Amino acid sequence: MKNISKTVKNEITTIALLLPALFTFLPIILLITGSVMGNDELRRYLSPVFSGGMEFISWKIVPDYPTFGNYGSLLFLTPQFFVLFWNSIKMTACILAGQLLIGVPAAWAFAVYKVKGSRMLFVLYVVLMLLPFQVTMLSSYLALNRLGLLNTQMAVILPAVFSTFPIFLTYGGFRCIPHQLFEAARIDGAGEIGIFIKIGLPLGKSGLLTAMVLGFLEYWNMMEQPMAFIEDKALWPLSLYLPEITWARAGYAFVASIITLIPAVFVFVWGQDYLEQGIIFSGLKE
Repeated sequence: MKNISKTVKNEITTIALLLPALFTFLPIILLITGSVMGNDELRRYLSPVFSGGMEFISWKIVPDYPTFGNYGSLLFLTPQFFVLFWNSIKMTACILAGQLLIGVPAAWAFAVYKVKGSRMLFVLYVVLMLLPFQVTMLSSYLALNRLGLLNTQMAVILPAVFSTFPIFLTYGGFRCIPHQLFEAARIDGAGEIGIFIKIGLPLGKSGLLTAMVLGFLEYWNMMEQPMAFIEDKALWPLSLYLPEITWARAGYAFVASIITLIPAVFVFVWGQDYLEQGIIFSGLKE
């Protein structure tokens, strides 16, 4: 009887967890379905949205006449899509590379070297991390205008390189390394750079990779920064391509959403374990 009760409890728990997962995954199903629908079928289903009608939308999980014509049109007949796609890749790669060069050594310094005022400075970093983009947008705009970087991709890349969020996450990974290892390495004659490269990076890679995964997901989908600092649409990232698609080309919107989603899903699945470890590190107290 006890085993039966435990089995029933496990099944109820599984169902309770699957229902929110189903509702979360439902928009993805609608995207996949809409990407293989013909334009006439999409117009019929989406007309209440764009016509301002009060009737409900009808939708089919399996289209009446599936087609990959929208995929072919977007991938082979829309060169501007690839321009924005490579813009996203270039901007995201430059931001993550810059954060590795700037943020990782800063996090190492905060975690390993205890000097007067370092704790206060780190608290200031955390406060800056909590500020939304809307708060810092005006000051960033004025600074970038003074530097002559407006309407360039560097206007988006440069502020993101000096973001405090990757420092916070990487700091948690470095902080979990026992300090006795550093002392033993110094006794053996290792230099500070050697300790950082041979001990810090291998043992603190969980926090580092967590910062890179979350950074990719954030900057691959960023919209506010390029809209505020870049006027030339040829320099925009792919995330700004979707609002430019009208309802008459709704099929393109579905296909573009699917293609935009693929890199983010791949990076998330690859770094899922590191994300869990990074969340644990960020919650540890000294």
